[in-house]
Amino acid sequence: MRRALPGGPGRPGLGAVAADDGWRRLHPLSPLVRSGRAVLAVLALAGLSGSGLIGSGAGTRWWDFALVALVAGGAAVNWLVTRWKVDGVTLRIETGLLRRDSRQLPIARIQAVDLVRPLLARMLGLAELRVRLAGSGDADGRLAYLPEQAAEALRARLLAAHHGLDPATPEPAESAVTSVPTGRLAGAALLLGVGALLIWWLIICGTIAWRRVSTQYAFTVAASPDGVRIRRGLLGTVAETIPVARIQAVRMIEPLSWRPLHWCRLEVDVAGRLGHDRPEGTGEVRKALLPVGSQDEAARLLGIALPAVRDWPVPRRPPRRAVWKAPLSYHFLAAGHDDTLAVAVTGRVRRETTWVPLAKAQSVRLAQGPLQRRLGLATVHLDAAGKRVRAEFRDRPQDEARALVGELAALSRSARRRAALAAPGPPDAAGEADGRGAAGEADGPGAAGQAASVASPVNASHSEA
Repeated sequence: MRRALPGGPGRPGLGAVAADDGWRRLHPLSPLVRSGRAVLAVLALAGLSGSGLIGSGAGTRWWDFALVALVAGGAAVNWLVTRWKVDGVTLRIETGLLRRDSRQLPIARIQAVDLVRPLLARMLGLAELRVRLAGSGDADGRLAYLPEQAAEALRARLLAAHHGLDPATPEPAESAVTSVPTGRLAGAALLLGVGALLIWWLIICGTIAWRRVSTQYAFTVAASPDGVRIRRGLLGTVAETIPVARIQAVRMIEPLSWRPLHWCRLEVDVAGRLGHDRPEGTGEVRKALLPVGSQDEAARLLGIALPAVRDWPVPRRPPRRAVWKAPLSYHFLAAGHDDTLAVAVTGRVRRETTWVPLAKAQSVRLAQGPLQRRLGLATVHLDAAGKRVRAEFRDRPQDEARALVGELAALSRSARRRAALAAPGPPDAAGEADGRGAAGEADGPGAAGQAASVASPVNASHSEA
C-alpha cells in the first residue's frame, strides 16, 4: 500500500497527513534556534565589513543580507520537511527536501534518550531530543526542537516502552548522589591550565638552560699577547681569540635574580662579523667574556678588555624632573665620561652598565622627543661600530646635552689620535677596528635621530623625534 506524499496536485497537505497518520512537526521556533548562531555570525561579519575593520569598508553590501536570508530560509525549509511520530514500537523521523531521509528507530534497541538545551533554546523554552541506539556512539535520531514539557514527556514514553512498561508510565524519580560546586570546578580548570603552562615553561626553560650550559661548559678566559683567549664547550668545544683592538664596547649585565648573589655577566662587542666557516658559536658580534661571575672577576676582565683605561668615570643621574618621563627607571639611570671612556647605566629589572672607549666612537647624536622638549631634556647617544652598540646619556638637561655632543666629539677625536700614536707597528694594526671593521659594521642610528657613521673624525648631529 503506497502512502500519500505531502504537497503536490491531488495530494493531501502536510497538515492532513499529520492529522491522519499521527505525524507531528517540530516547534515553529526551531528554525530560529537552528540558524541563530549562523545568522549572528553573518551579521557580525557584515557589521565589521561595513565599519572598515575587515575589507574595504564600503558599507553593507546586498549579498550580506542575501546570505542571512539564505541561512534563515534553509532552516525554515528544514523545519517544513521534517516530521516525526511514534508508530507502535518504532520512532519514525523523516526529513530532507531533495534527498528524503526516513529513519525508523526500534524502541526496544534504544540505549539512551538525552535532552539538550542550548542557551537560545532555553530562553525560548525548547529542548532537543537525541536518541541513541545500542551499539552506536552518536545520536541516531534528533528532534530539534520540541517544547520542554513535550520533550520530557516523549523521553519518559520512550524509556517506559523500552523497559516493557505502559507508555503512560511517568519517569521514575531520581535521587541526587553528588553535586560539583562551581568553585571547585573553576579551581580544577585553573589548576589544569596552570599545570599545562608550567610543563611548557619547564620544557622551554630546560632547553634554554641546557643550551647555555652545553655551550659555556668549562668556560676559561686567558690573556695572551694576541688578545683574549676563550675555551668552552661540553659536547662540542670552541677555542677562540678576541683581539683587544677589535673590542668596541664592554657590557656588564646584572639580572634582578642574580643581584642578591652579587653575580653578573660580562659581554664584549667586537667590530666585524667572523666568517660562517668558523666553529659553532664564534660568528657572533656580541660575545660573552664572563657567562656568570662575581664583581671581582668582572673587574679583572674589564682591565684586560680595556687596558688603556686608568681611571673609571663616575656616572651621574639625570635631573629630578626626568622622573616624569621615566618614573619606573629613573633611579637606575646614570651616565658619565672622562677623556678616554664613556659609561652608561640603564635598566631596573635587567641592569646594564656599558663602557664605550671614546677612541671607538663612530658618531655622537642628540635625540629629543615631545615630552623631553616640554621638560627641557634630551638624550645623547655615543655610537660605536656594531649593532645597537652605544652609550646613552639619557634625559640630560637640554643645554648640557647640546654641549655634551660637541665635547664628546672633540674628546673622541683626541682619543683616536692618542690611540693611533701609542699603537706599535703599522697604523693599520691599531686602527683595524676603527677603520675597515667599524666602517663596514657601523649600524645606522634608529628612528630617534640619524647621524652618519664615519671612522674619523667623529660625526656629531642633532635630531628631534
